[in-house]
Amino acid sequence: MNLKLKTLTGATAAALLCSLYLGDVAIAADTPVKAAIGEQAKAEESGRNSQKRIDEMDDAVVGIVASYRQALTETSSLKDYNDQLAVQTASQDEEIAALNQQLAEIDKTAREVTPLMSNMLATLDTFVTLDTPFLPEERAKRIKGLKEMMGRADISVSEKYRRIVEGYQIEMEYGRTLEAYQGKVDDKTVDFVRAGRVALLYQTLDGKETGYWDADAKAWKVDNSYELDAKSGLKIAKKQSAPDFLVVPVHAPVEAK
Repeated sequence: MNLKLKTLTGATAAALLCSLYLGDVAIAADTPVKAAIGEQAKAEESGRNSQKRIDEMDDAVVGIVASYRQALTETSSLKDYNDQLAVQTASQDEEIAALNQQLAEIDKTAREVTPLMSNMLATLDTFVTLDTPFLPEERAKRIKGLKEMMGRADISVSEKYRRIVEGYQIEMEYGRTLEAYQGKVDDKTVDFVRAGRVALLYQTLDGKETGYWDADAKAWKVDNSYELDAKSGLKIAKKQSAPDFLVVPVHAPVEAK
């Protein structure tokens, strides 16, 4: 009995020793495995981090490429716009040069036209002064207005020229019309009838005196022989009668020298 107990005790001891040995071996073997697993985990974590950085860098590169392409598109558009502006600028430069040339020509024309207008106005003034004295106040006022206009800086040269020519046209029109109006002859109120520039007759309001402008004498001459013609002319001029022939005193023509 005692021997058996000792044997069992020895087996147990051996088993215990074996178990201890295997435990040590297992512990010794488990250490590098855990280390390897830890390294693998670190490698995988590092790989994930690297992939994340790669993905982030890839997204950044995609954004940069998109921005670059957009910049290229905008650059192309700006280049086309600049080219168009360059064409417009060149055209405007040409237009400005043409306008400057025109302004220079206008200044030159103004310098040449101003003396011409002054001569035209002086001639018109002399013509009205020497002409048959019809509508004297109206015509004198027109000449005075034209003279005042010539000294005004706020009126363009073209407008001054237009008004002077208009004055000539009005005077020309007088030579083709029949007109009746009231005025004074030697402080007497009379009716005048003007037949173009051929004749200027007058008749007092009571019809008792008729006369005409004597161009040779440069004076009014009483001549009641034109009484009926003066009355008829006044009615025609006032559109109270149909047009008809009139007998009027005519200035005898003289030979030009």
